[in-house]
Amino acid sequence: MNLKIAVLSGDGIGPEVILQAKKALYAVGVVFDHEFVFEDALIGAIAVEKTGTPLPEQTLNLCLNTDAILFGAVDDSKYDAVSDSKLRPIQGLLKLRQALGLYANIRPIKPYNDLLDLSPLKRKIIEGADFIIFREISGGSYFSEKKTNEQGTLASDLCEYSEEEIIRISHLAFRTAQKRKKKVTLVDKASILETSRLWRKVVTEIAEGYPDVTLEFLLVDNAAMQIIINPKQFDVILTENLFGDILSDEASVITGSIGLLPSASLGNSSALFEPIHGSYPEAKRKNIANPIASIVSAAMLLEHFGLHIESQKVYEAVHKAIELNVVTADLNPYSKFGTNEVGDFISNYILSKDDLYFKSDNVYIGQSTIV
Repeated sequence: MNLKIAVLSGDGIGPEVILQAKKALYAVGVVFDHEFVFEDALIGAIAVEKTGTPLPEQTLNLCLNTDAILFGAVDDSKYDAVSDSKLRPIQGLLKLRQALGLYANIRPIKPYNDLLDLSPLKRKIIEGADFIIFREISGGSYFSEKKTNEQGTLASDLCEYSEEEIIRISHLAFRTAQKRKKKVTLVDKASILETSRLWRKVVTEIAEGYPDVTLEFLLVDNAAMQIIINPKQFDVILTENLFGDILSDEASVITGSIGLLPSASLGNSSALFEPIHGSYPEAKRKNIANPIASIVSAAMLLEHFGLHIESQKVYEAVHKAIELNVVTADLNPYSKFGTNEVGDFISNYILSKDDLYFKSDNVYIGQSTIV
């Protein structure tokens, strides 16, 4: 298979972790005889600095004409106080989602057995947890009308959803549940919000077409608690933009590090894959950022194109790195391995797991991947 992949590394640790994802994909291409062509483009703060906009036209055109997008991170604290919101780095990602018609952000939550003790939650609570959050990302308060009065003393963000926006992501969630444990949990605030009541009405109607899937409802405050006290009850969580943003970050405590969690953002004809962590500027160029979320995001990219054996090879390599403690300091404070070393181990394991020599204080690699 030949795939053209737009690489939007972005800001902070984005370029470092995305490089490791590219190494893994390169290794997959070599082993399974696929050709992945990477083309880099600017987005976020670095794009503002070089072009005056967080989403240059050249970047958008590239993304519209590629098979998939590998995304790093955007943001820079120096833009927090910028009065012109259009120049804030995050606008690059939000505008990209709109332009590509991305509407479903998919975030799998499943802890690694070798890392269960890293979570602040008890092992007996999280062991066996395995669920996916489907977050609608094209509507809600992030994209609806925003107002601020002239004095800057009053502001509002309209939260607006249409039936169409709810329908398309709901079908995706139910179809996924059919392949898993056959349960969808709609998270809303229907006791207060009209938008949530619309969600309940529409999702209830859609559920009738999936009689093999159980539908249940949870108010968002209760859901936030249940994710912590009983995460094993969930299979597929379906929710709107703001709630999904908050809950998926909360759920990262189950895995022990936000640096482990990948995501996919899907539309009718476009797909973007990214780690859920931010730009983490304090770690920039220090070789300490965890690349696993980006590498597993690349595995999700492979799955999206039906390359399931290839994707499993990436997961196998990640599991082996964790098993042998070839991890960054967020997972092991005594680790001698950095971003690049973890990425090298994983990519070389994919290339030839029998050509790796490992001992506790170092990894010797028999092959090298060059991107």
